[in-house]
Amino acid sequence: MRLSARPYRDEEDYWAIRQFLREVYLLNNRMEHSWQVARLDWWRWYGIMNLGHGTLETGVFLWELQSGQPVAVLNREGLGQAFLQVDPRRRSEDLEGEMLSVAESHLSALSPSSGRRGIAVYARDTDGLRTGLLERRGYTRLPDWQEIQHSRDLAEPLPAPSVPRGYILRPMHADHEDLRRRSRAGWRAFHADEPSENFEPGGWYANVQRAPLYRRDLDLVAEAPSGEIVAFATLWYDDVTRSGYFEPVGCVPEHRKRGLAKALLLEGMRRIRDMGALVATVGGGGVSNPEAEDLYASVFGKEGASCTAWVKYLDGGA
Repeated sequence: MRLSARPYRDEEDYWAIRQFLREVYLLNNRMEHSWQVARLDWWRWYGIMNLGHGTLETGVFLWELQSGQPVAVLNREGLGQAFLQVDPRRRSEDLEGEMLSVAESHLSALSPSSGRRGIAVYARDTDGLRTGLLERRGYTRLPDWQEIQHSRDLAEPLPAPSVPRGYILRPMHADHEDLRRRSRAGWRAFHADEPSENFEPGGWYANVQRAPLYRRDLDLVAEAPSGEIVAFATLWYDDVTRSGYFEPVGCVPEHRKRGLAKALLLEGMRRIRDMGALVATVGGGGVSNPEAEDLYASVFGKEGASCTAWVKYLDGGA
């Protein structure tokens, strides 16, 4: 059946894509061959609004049936990165090749490190259709750019969270001071080598809280005896697919190796299990972040799906 391709137009497209991702996730038996809707929301309210990842209008393309039903979506996430979301019933080399051509033409970018224009596309290592297509089109696999997608069946027994003496696990409060504490904890967890004067609280976390799936009762933090927030795990629960997605998870350097992040993950799983969730998921780790991988493996199990970036430079060089 003939498909038509077009760029993103308006807010109606956004909600149609969210519904499409839910359908695809269920068609794939809750395996992340495409994004979950929570990752799309995270990219929009964090990546675009806080990190400057372009716009929906310039970073998203849809392939539709005559009826207007999406069957594939191409989107960026970050500089020169492209992700292919495809209905598993419509997959073909022709469709994904066309998506790659659009990505190369519209989503490529100059790399700050190399100064070269290129495009990076992520693919599951077990996805022979896509990895074969990427290789034939001149892409090179980058084993250091790896994400491991972990999933845990919530029908299995969950151990109780173990919390060190003096710390408490709790959800975010609604007041401005807690927002400041949470913003600072996020900055310290992911920018540990930067001087404290570089911290700018701004409104970045207020943007995150505007995302459709955000729930304060699932935005979990560990509070130290001092009253400061020192670890966090934000959980996005989609009751349509009955799945939970952790993003982000972190701990400030001075409070690591105490089991705080693990305790938050287990507490989050317990909460969404009681709401009817069937699975909990998290992405990251791998060879790119071995500390995170150790944490996720300890909670979700060592088995996970490896998703790796393939890069192609468009200036003719190797």
